[in-house]
Amino acid sequence: MILPTKNISPDRALLTLAGKVFDGLGSPRTVSGVWDEFRAKQEARPVSYAFFILAIDLLFLMKLVSLGDDGLIRRRVGGQ
Repeated sequence: MILPTKNISPDRALLTLAGKVFDGLGSPRTVSGVWDEFRAKQEARPVSYAFFILAIDLLFLMKLVSLGDDGLIRRRVGGQ
């Protein structure tokens, strides 16, 4: 599920979806703001909200994003 397999195409793997979410985080955003933009970009091949949240979780586990006290998701810089 995280990586592509014979049953999961590369564009549906969580790692790919997480990369697309990460690319959309140019500036700090709310989860709903990121979801709205991600969903609009994925209109041709819709992704469920559950898979979107799993992609966000993967980014947190990889320490690539953080949630600020203001409730905004932002890219982490360096080893912060």
